[in-house]
Amino acid sequence: MRCLPVSMLLITGMIAQAVIIDRIAIIVRNSVIKDSDIRRDIRVTDFLNGQPLNFGPAARKAAADRLINQAMIRREIRLGDYPQATYQEADQQLDRLEKQKYKSQAAFEQALTRYGLTNNELRTEFKWQLTVLRFIDVRFKPAVMVSDREVNDYYDQHEAALRHAHPKESVDDLHGDARNIITGEQVNKLFFDWLDQQRGDAKIVFHEEGLK
Repeated sequence: MRCLPVSMLLITGMIAQAVIIDRIAIIVRNSVIKDSDIRRDIRVTDFLNGQPLNFGPAARKAAADRLINQAMIRREIRLGDYPQATYQEADQQLDRLEKQKYKSQAAFEQALTRYGLTNNELRTEFKWQLTVLRFIDVRFKPAVMVSDREVNDYYDQHEAALRHAHPKESVDDLHGDARNIITGEQVNKLFFDWLDQQRGDAKIVFHEEGLK
């Protein structure tokens, strides 16, 4: 039996150590959510919220919940051929974030590094978020009908808050704001009811007990 040179044994050992197994954490229907997906979701969420990185059990469970929802939405977008946001739109969001929260591009890139993120990962996340908003608008908003009475009742109950938020707007404009708020609330209810139904109907297999 031939013996491998010591140098070859060392190289082989280094390769073996460099291999990191990316565990399957959850299976949603035919979609796989990996451990790396959960960790990336936590990095992005904490970065956008300006919170310290937290990979604890509660944070992993919250990330898993978000990713299960995303799996449902991705499937619906694919089956319904819903319109998707572009990378150009994502870049606009990225530029807005950089200008609003960071003094310079260098400061922005340093923040990304602290959270273990790349510019492209954040760009992809913005594209996805915009796609979800577009899906919700196209899928659920047409089913919402807001009556004038609902608008008037909301305006009467929240007039002070509406005037405080929009002090220069006319009464008609404030009524328009009230209609938009009611519409948004009803759209959200339809969306989350749909999401609950999808999760109830789907087969979800957890490979990590703490993610349930």
